[in-house]
Amino acid sequence: MYYERHFWGMHFFWWLFWIVMIIWIFATPYDIPRRINRKQNPIAILKKRLAKGEITPEEYYEKKKILEDKE
Repeated sequence: MYYERHFWGMHFFWWLFWIVMIIWIFATPYDIPRRINRKQNPIAILKKRLAKGEITPEEYYEKKKILEDKE
């Protein structure tokens, strides 16, 4: 009898553990590292691209003007 009660207690712990894990998995957003990029506006992205050298200053001002006209 003592063995059965001890086993039930450990069994309860594992049920609780798996329920918490499943809730945690579904409640956590999948793309946490990319979440920062979504909050940036297009002008900030253009500034980063200019700083990295991906675009020229002329391209930067041209695209910035297009984006500002849309607003």
